[in-house]
Amino acid sequence: MSIIGVTGHRELTAVIEAHVRAQIAAILREQPQPVLGMSSLADGADLVFAETVLWQGGTLHAVLPALGYQSTVQDAKTYERLLKAADEVTVLEFDEPGPQAYEAAGRLIVEKCDLLVAVWDGAAPRGPGGTAAAVNYAHSLGRPVRICWPDGAIRP
Repeated sequence: MSIIGVTGHRELTAVIEAHVRAQIAAILREQPQPVLGMSSLADGADLVFAETVLWQGGTLHAVLPALGYQSTVQDAKTYERLLKAADEVTVLEFDEPGPQAYEAAGRLIVEKCDLLVAVWDGAAPRGPGGTAAAVNYAHSLGRPVRICWPDGAIRP
């Protein structure tokens, strides 16, 4: 079994999303089967990753940063569908979503995964809980990271 985690940007253009979806699918096919995907189900990269894991026959472990987290997700329909499809759901013990809760969820995913997929433009951290912070944490643990981002693409 391979445990693959994800971290990534929430806002993706249609072109970036299509590129990222194809890259994630290729990465997942390379992994020893079966694949368990870990995702916080945030808009953008997390939802794309979770959909791709399930589409390829893997299982999903949703790691929700806080109670009430669903209120932060814009694509509620996809979020609810994927949450119902998850084989396991972990809700962290934060009363409200926020940077500390996001950081804790990212750290948990990094600590549990065999490989971290990062849908990341390579920009420096903007604060705790973001994509760059999760990538830096994975590097500090010696966890392998695969970056998915189209060359020259700029975040919306």
